[in-house]
Amino acid sequence: QVQLVESGGGSVQAGGSLKLSCAASGYTYSPSSLAWFRQAPGKDREGVASVWTRRGTTYYADCVKGRFTIVQPANNTVHLQMNSLKPEDTATYYCAAGPIVGSLRQDEFRYWGQGIQVTVSS
Repeated sequence: QVQLVESGGGSVQAGGSLKLSCAASGYTYSPSSLAWFRQAPGKDREGVASVWTRRGTTYYADCVKGRFTIVQPANNTVHLQMNSLKPEDTATYYCAAGPIVGSLRQDEFRYWGQGIQVTVSS
């Protein structure tokens, strides 16, 4: 079945950078959207960035705009380059695939990775 596996997380000082990667396999269809979400302890999961796979158009949450970049170099790979990291970015980050272009809503994505931790210290 479909699997999404994240890598590249870790701990970094505020102002630093990390690059997350997601490797996908087992697709029975081509999803319209690949996205990154995150969830901090005690908070709801929130959308971070997504890409329209057929055109490459990208979408970002306001809180990461100008700092994060989502890139899809291949059909089975999506990256999240995170620059100028802040302590507020600390969360578990999830890769997701779904049918809705431009979506950053959890309930509009079907397939999910298991998550990877990002910790930003002040």
